[in-house]
Amino acid sequence: MLKKLLKITLLLLVVAAIAIQFVPYGRDHNNPPVSAEPNWDSPETRDLAQRACFDCHSNETVWPWYSNIAPVSWLVQHDVNEGRQVLNFSTWDRPQHEAGEAWEVVRSGYMPPSYYVMMHPDANLTPDETSALAEGLRQSGR
Repeated sequence: MLKKLLKITLLLLVVAAIAIQFVPYGRDHNNPPVSAEPNWDSPETRDLAQRACFDCHSNETVWPWYSNIAPVSWLVQHDVNEGRQVLNFSTWDRPQHEAGEAWEVVRSGYMPPSYYVMMHPDANLTPDETSALAEGLRQSGR
């Protein structure tokens, strides 16, 4: 009886996993055009921001393979949408309300988030790189 219940449960989980792949949210991987970038204080600052920030805070998102598989695709899409709303390095010609605090958020270690760094080792900045990015964002911000 227990074996039969486990088989039914497993079958239902497989069916559910397949069914959620048909939910359309999380698959809009079109990057809008870049209209304007900050006046970067140096190419190093832009390179560090590209490594650690651009996937969520620009229109130059690199969509990894797992961003196509629900429910992970939902989380990735949500993070990118929210990140672009808060601060978008690709639409610097529009108001960026968080631009003045970006350097503090980086300096404090809040960004990039640890769960992002786990999946994107290039975003794992050294302490010197974190300091350089924070200072560069401070210099490049409004």
